[in-house]
Amino acid sequence: MTITRVSSDKQEIEIGFEKPFCIIGERINPTGRKLLAAEMAEGDYSRVVSDAIAQVEAGATMLDVNAGIPMADEPAILAECIQLIQNTVDVPLAIDSSIVEALESGLSVYKGKPLVNSVTGEEERLEVVLPLVKKYGASVVAISNDETGISEDPNVRYEVAKKIVERAEDYGIPREDVVVDPLIMPVGAINLAGRSALDLIRRLREELKVNTTCGASNISFGLPNRHGMNAAFLAMAVGAGMTSAIMNPLHTEEMSGIMGADVMMGTDPECRRWISKYREPVPEGQAGARRETRRRRKA
Repeated sequence: MTITRVSSDKQEIEIGFEKPFCIIGERINPTGRKLLAAEMAEGDYSRVVSDAIAQVEAGATMLDVNAGIPMADEPAILAECIQLIQNTVDVPLAIDSSIVEALESGLSVYKGKPLVNSVTGEEERLEVVLPLVKKYGASVVAISNDETGISEDPNVRYEVAKKIVERAEDYGIPREDVVVDPLIMPVGAINLAGRSALDLIRRLREELKVNTTCGASNISFGLPNRHGMNAAFLAMAVGAGMTSAIMNPLHTEEMSGIMGADVMMGTDPECRRWISKYREPVPEGQAGARRETRRRRKA
């Protein structure tokens, strides 16, 4: 069984086929969030802190941290955010940047073993990111595209993933430290995108034996009732072997889909997490009456 271990200075988690699904909170990302971007650029991280707390309270297993703001000092902002978040919550982090200098800045201050997001199959990217991953003892997200772009053919995406895994091994990075993103296409634009994604996830599990992740909301892009579609996809993806996703844990439909999938896959023993989350509270006054009834029956 392939286990990817990541940690903060306070908590270690395991991502694996026999483990509960890993929810990587996506909200600490200024892309498309003008107010957050402006605040971060000005050194105001109050929203970063509140987003971190809210996502963990909603059930996030990890948090993705991105500081990609045009014309801003991304390496410095990313490092500051990582330090602040690690002082606020216990969960491990994914350090998310397309800029190598920002990745190294974040890695240099991180306490524990993070997940680097990400490396592609492009030669230039492999040659600069993989040495960083090895240097800092991190895990890494491998995105299944290369110099040719993103192929609609899942077989091509599989071969790119295989290439990245093999190159990582050349750098001394074991395959359990490579989490593959097979790149989920929007099913509203490509009718068989869902089926192709599920087939590819199974293949990555069974043949390449790697853990997987994705940007969960990509599947529903352009469709109505996106949360319902995302929930359906996530539940099926868990069944196919996907072990994590970068997503918004504040969306209850998606979280219900994942928690239900964990029950069906046997990674929520005795349905404890499901019951704890959804059991209706006992009306006031009835709890004592029930205890008295049980006492009398025993007598």
